[in-house]
Amino acid sequence: MNSSITKFISIFILLIITADAYAQDTYKRNTSVDVKSYVFDLTLSDDSNEIIGETSVTINQLEEGSFALDLIAKIKDYGMNVSGVTEAGRLVDYTYIDNKIKINPSATDKKERTFTINYQGVPERGLVIDTTKFGQRSFFGDNWPNLARHWLPSVDHPYDKASVEFRITAPSHYDVVATGEKIEESNLGDGMKFTVYHEPAPVAMKVVTIGVTRFASRQLKDVYDIPVSAWVYPENRLAGFNDYAVASKVLKYFIDNIGPYSYAKLANMQAKTQWGGLENAGNIAYFENSVTGKNEVEGLIAHEVAHQWFGNSASENDWNHVWLSEGFATYFAILYQESVYGDETRKKELALDKKQIIEYYQKNPSPIVDPSIKDPLKVLSTNTYQKGGWVLNMLRHQLGNDVFWNGIQSYYKKYQNSNAMTSDFQKSMEEVSGQDLSGFFEQWIFTKGYPELQWDWNYANGKLSITIHQLQEHHSFDFPLEIGIVTGKETKIETLQVTKTKEEFIIPSPKRPETIELDPNLWLLFEEQ
Repeated sequence: MNSSITKFISIFILLIITADAYAQDTYKRNTSVDVKSYVFDLTLSDDSNEIIGETSVTINQLEEGSFALDLIAKIKDYGMNVSGVTEAGRLVDYTYIDNKIKINPSATDKKERTFTINYQGVPERGLVIDTTKFGQRSFFGDNWPNLARHWLPSVDHPYDKASVEFRITAPSHYDVVATGEKIEESNLGDGMKFTVYHEPAPVAMKVVTIGVTRFASRQLKDVYDIPVSAWVYPENRLAGFNDYAVASKVLKYFIDNIGPYSYAKLANMQAKTQWGGLENAGNIAYFENSVTGKNEVEGLIAHEVAHQWFGNSASENDWNHVWLSEGFATYFAILYQESVYGDETRKKELALDKKQIIEYYQKNPSPIVDPSIKDPLKVLSTNTYQKGGWVLNMLRHQLGNDVFWNGIQSYYKKYQNSNAMTSDFQKSMEEVSGQDLSGFFEQWIFTKGYPELQWDWNYANGKLSITIHQLQEHHSFDFPLEIGIVTGKETKIETLQVTKTKEEFIIPSPKRPETIELDPNLWLLFEEQ
């Protein structure tokens, strides 16, 4: 190993440690407890937007000390008032300051304890109380990334996942769907109905939800005993059932290729959401106009269903590593479409994404994992979606298709219903492939940009000469570059391993090529100058 390689590896190790350990995710962890389950008992009304809540939080106490739950306090018209915190019916010491309920448990030998928080108020965000596009009153949970705190006392960060149960009391003319399996629906009289959904798998608060409005619902198909359903507005029920039916096919593809599905069901819900789609665990929300009856949202459905594995079950442990969610969903939606429509679809989708990546970089020269970002809402970008997806495309090509899929399956098996960082994913892929991927991850995840290439070729005396010049100044990338040598109807693929700022490659060629194509099969992210 020469000195330049040694220096490169040393810098990479420092970057990995810095990015993973010191990324600017400023959420303070509850080191003394681990939340095991939530029971959210909510009363909704047509008389006002005020909700009445009783949340039971069961914790595993790891050490003595207080712990905090997030809940936005009332200021003027919005926020919550807490009326008390109890344990087994006895009042518990707590404070409610700076949108944190800090609970101070009394000393006990019990490790597992349940605390109940009573509260009420009008949520400004998180629970969207509005009317549907058809004018029907509705209540939709829309928590991503950290908006659950507006209506649910909780650890509003993906690092601490727990099972959830929703107990919804609402006017009986509403239909109710929520995270988990429906285990009760009872008429309470006086025009009210009680509905309970329970999800035993641990989930992050960013992806729990309820949907309460007038719905039309249909059981679409069971996939390996997992019920798949559509919940749409009655006014467009047939179009909605038609558009969402492909979810069963998508679910089967990901189970077959990645691993077991974690949740009790897969409901697909037309909803009021700030997003095109929101990947709530087992209860996906799609924007209202996703329903057209024209089957135009297959790619969107594939993206949100892919999240059930990446982002929901195997979750990022730190907001700055959200590409493990969004980059994965972006690329796995492409993989699904490739499996259905062929490789030309993969190339078409990646070409569109590449254009967006280049345009974004001109205004936002930053890496995928950007430790300077402190606001969870700002971690979403073309970097974490499209560029993250392109990184997986390049990794697949470097490892080979079979090894790539084996690595994905191994990573998911290890982190199902858990949390991971980029270094965990890298380690999983290294263990399966037997390759050192430190350089790959350093330059594509933790370094800004991509190769900006100027190139030329000439032919003489049976030899093809290709010159590659990297123009970007901040970093010299190391990458395989495929070239297509076109002679007549034949295209021969050669791979050049580019390691320097400027290099010349000589390739024997008995005939003069008609043309040379760079990366004809779209396996490398670069900009041609």
